[in-house]
Amino acid sequence: MKTKNLVLMALLVGIGAALYVVIPGFNGGMKPDFMLTMMLIGILLFPRPKEVFLLAIATGVISGLFSTFPGGFVPNIIDKIVTAFIIYAAVALLKKAAHKLPVSTILVGVGTIVSGSVFLSTAIFLIGAKVPFTLLFLTVVLPATAMNIIAFIIIYPIIVNLVKRSNFITAITKA
Repeated sequence: MKTKNLVLMALLVGIGAALYVVIPGFNGGMKPDFMLTMMLIGILLFPRPKEVFLLAIATGVISGLFSTFPGGFVPNIIDKIVTAFIIYAAVALLKKAAHKLPVSTILVGVGTIVSGSVFLSTAIFLIGAKVPFTLLFLTVVLPATAMNIIAFIIIYPIIVNLVKRSNFITAITKA
């Protein structure tokens, strides 16, 4: 891993953390996970197993620390790791097509739904709560998916342009 790529990944995680803290919660304090959006952008930029694992662990721990969901630390780490490698597999299968905005936007939507589903399932299982999965999925995960897609559509082209103007070696500059 190159230091400059680590710095860019750290910046993405930092931006995600800042957005996560600033955005107000809804439906009892639940928040959309912009850390996930930044992790998915990082995976699109650096689709290699080491980088994917590092992004998943970093975003999982930070999301867990800021989680407003009771007992949400461990489920955040688990959902980020599972989601990161599912999206990594999709990016690897799609190759260059994964970096086009419509395809990458779909990947972010799918990634958010996978992440939300894994998070809720894990949290409900670990806590043993009698919380209705479907209700939380409809009222939290689907709105978070829409917000993450909108944030991605705004942020991704900006990051791609910055990366192309710099000397970062990413999957986008190779394509």
